[in-house]
Amino acid sequence: MGSRIISNNSSTCCIVAANTETFSSSEHLNTDISAFRLLSRNLESIFESQDFDFYSDAKIVLSSGREVSVHRCILSARSPFFKNVFCGKQKGAKFEVKELVRDYDVSFDSLVAVLDYLYTGKVRALPKGVCACVDDGCSHVGCRPAVDFMVQVLYVSFTFQAPELVTLYQRHLLDILDKVAADDILVVLFVADKCGKGCENLLARSIEIIVKSDVDTVTLDKALPQHIVKQIMDSRLELSSGRPESFNFPDKHIKRIHRALDSDDVELVRMLLKEAESNLDDAYALHYAVAYCDAKTTTELLDLGLADVNHRNSRGYTVLHVAAMRKEPKIIVSLLTKGARPSDLTLDGRKALEISKRLTKAADYLTTTEEGKSSPKDRLCIEILEQAERRDPLLGEASLSLAMAGDDLRMKLLYLENRVGLAKLLFPMEAKVVMDIAHVDETSEFTLDVIKYKNMAAAHRTTVDLNEAPFKIQEEHLNRFKALSRTVELGKRFFPRCSEVLNKIMDADDLTQLACIGNDTPDERFLKRTRYKELQEVLFQAFNQDKEEFDRSAISSSSSSKSVNLLSHNAGNAHS
Repeated sequence: MGSRIISNNSSTCCIVAANTETFSSSEHLNTDISAFRLLSRNLESIFESQDFDFYSDAKIVLSSGREVSVHRCILSARSPFFKNVFCGKQKGAKFEVKELVRDYDVSFDSLVAVLDYLYTGKVRALPKGVCACVDDGCSHVGCRPAVDFMVQVLYVSFTFQAPELVTLYQRHLLDILDKVAADDILVVLFVADKCGKGCENLLARSIEIIVKSDVDTVTLDKALPQHIVKQIMDSRLELSSGRPESFNFPDKHIKRIHRALDSDDVELVRMLLKEAESNLDDAYALHYAVAYCDAKTTTELLDLGLADVNHRNSRGYTVLHVAAMRKEPKIIVSLLTKGARPSDLTLDGRKALEISKRLTKAADYLTTTEEGKSSPKDRLCIEILEQAERRDPLLGEASLSLAMAGDDLRMKLLYLENRVGLAKLLFPMEAKVVMDIAHVDETSEFTLDVIKYKNMAAAHRTTVDLNEAPFKIQEEHLNRFKALSRTVELGKRFFPRCSEVLNKIMDADDLTQLACIGNDTPDERFLKRTRYKELQEVLFQAFNQDKEEFDRSAISSSSSSKSVNLLSHNAGNAHS
């Protein structure tokens, strides 16, 4: 009995000892976890600190010019890639992100997501607005902004040697691939191939989807490396029982037309068409130009008038659908002015506007543009297509001031010069789109010879004096008038928001009076001429001085600058 008691006591002691050891181990583990969490929070506070630039000793520069400050010691400890990059570099060195990731385009949000992980060891939720498109009907699971963010984080993680993050985002992408459009899977496939061994599963699944998709050979050749294209075509050949004729390969003549477009040689295209082997529609030449050529080449091809602007390619896309994917405002406006129908649907029931919205980040669309800064192209494309879908766009004369100028071509020209000049100042991107289409730069500016501008001595200009009588209309005046009028007309049609702001500015009392000289006395004409010089000088300063050197407050406080005050007021309203 005693020995049993002793035995029980021994067992009890062993159990207590074991429990004590387990408790000690658990307590130690909890202490380690707490320490790691504290370290993570401390590093996170440094990374998010407003004084981050002060503490940092290097910068990573994005293609946009935006800089991200970093600490070499922290990144070198967390990533062998950065340890090698920073080795031997001086404090304060700058590193171009395109050089770090081998010419791959990376957004600010994607770069910060990877750097944040390297600092803290934590993976944050997908940033709002960055992984969501503009389309209210989209679930934002597999739309292009979400795909772009994920593949960029995947590739940057692979390059910066953060394997845990590579594994995580590969899994994210595999989970959503079935919800991603075929054209967007090409983006995933391209990056998965660049990542190599780390992304075999993602690569294999992406190829499997593209093999069964309707993505044409030309698109594959443009988007993917040749060894991947060959693998896709070989797999398609197996699925089609060895019948390559089902692939719709472009013939030799069509390939020659495409090569001519690649060289921006529209005249060669015209010569090739004389061979009569295939026309522009057979070659889907407009689709090709809109997708891969610059805006000038596309416009020249449109001007030939030999292609159906609403023609559909083998995938059921019209030229405008392809333009919406390209996201180039000038091309979209050019197509619409040539009769492209914004109401046409793709085979899956989408209009060009919906395509454009699915490709545009909500964060970019909703961001307010600073006065005088270029609007994002994505947002302009949406605005243009929305306006095109509205019925009966308002065309005609721009505003009250132009109408009051009557039949005086001289005053209308002066009015239009001022209006287009103000548009360039307030809405540079919108103005460039419509000015390029109207070919304004191919005509000579109509201005006063009494205004002498520095750095303009070599410019060839047509000059006119407000007191000149009679005013002799020349062909160059008419060409300029037509180009400026076309610019204003296109602006009113596709950018009504901008036109409304310009109307308010140009209809200010002093500008209205300036446009109507009537039977003014010499003194009154002198005062109007002086006022006109003031306005021109304001424009010149705004166009040619840096924003930091431009004293906007001094101009708006001038008692003689009523219209400039109105300009600043309305511009502020337009961007608020």
